[in-house]
Amino acid sequence: MITWNGDEIDSMNKKELHDFIKEKQPNICQISCYKDGKEVYSDEWNNYKKIDTCHVMSATKSIVALLVGIALDKGFIKSTDQPVLDFFPEYKIKRGEKTIQKVTIKHLLTMTAPYKYKYEPWTKICSSDDWTVSALDFLGGRKGLTGQFKYSTLGIHILTGIISKTSGLKVVDFANKFLFEPIGVEKHINYLAETAEEHKHFTICKEPQKNIWFCDPKGIGTAGYGLCFSAIDMAKIGQLCLDKGVHYGKQLVSSKWIEEITKPNYKCGEEFRNMSYGYLWWIVNENVYAAIGNSGNVIYVNSLENIVIAVTSYFKPTIFDRIDFIQKNIEPFISI
Repeated sequence: MITWNGDEIDSMNKKELHDFIKEKQPNICQISCYKDGKEVYSDEWNNYKKIDTCHVMSATKSIVALLVGIALDKGFIKSTDQPVLDFFPEYKIKRGEKTIQKVTIKHLLTMTAPYKYKYEPWTKICSSDDWTVSALDFLGGRKGLTGQFKYSTLGIHILTGIISKTSGLKVVDFANKFLFEPIGVEKHINYLAETAEEHKHFTICKEPQKNIWFCDPKGIGTAGYGLCFSAIDMAKIGQLCLDKGVHYGKQLVSSKWIEEITKPNYKCGEEFRNMSYGYLWWIVNENVYAAIGNSGNVIYVNSLENIVIAVTSYFKPTIFDRIDFIQKNIEPFISI
């Protein structure tokens, strides 16, 4: 049942749905939907074409989770229980700092790593020459490992730092080689903002982007945001997850890892719409998990109904109902 102008209607055609989305969710740029492994619906708004890309914000985090799994599969990382500092033996620990020595990759993946800040230090980290080292400087703290959920965008940059250091590849090249190109996503390149103004423009830009991944001055792709994808790119990622890491008979990511990252680790409160958190993926319910980025960028995977719904959206920070919108209006349309 779809709700439009306060009325519940059984169904609508594609043109009606297009107009409905334009009215109700005006910052949506693209949608791509898969059912039983086939694309069953796609559409575009706001002068976007199907092949255009959009900055998908924090949905980037979920892609990084897949890359960590690939790094594990290939032996670049031994275990998620490895202490973070194992990968940075040259890092100078501050006197009296003990907590940082206990932080593991799993803490970063589950957002239970402790940090020495109340609010994310955007200026300090983003103005540094090496964001990984700068993020390490804020990792730890006097409270120790509390197990509390602390959602971080900048702190998890350490994860892409680890992938780059262990593989010897830039993260974007690692992603191109082992994930993007194998599933038919166009090759991406790094994008470095030369000024703070360029950085801000990239983050809030409403126009179509290119196939880029925002990076730090060392060429390491940002882990918490920064990827530019089309909705069809995102749908391919979602379908790979739905297929337990297999693409045309080839295991790109281990099925065990897909199961692990989409398993609830922490139950979040009302601030996060009472969803649970896995490994950089949101768990909506026992059958649905999602990559969710600011402004309503979403990879929605319903494992029970064999459905993938991908949505790209230009910057509009007050969008908090995109999952509800998908469930109430998009999912019923493609299930008819």
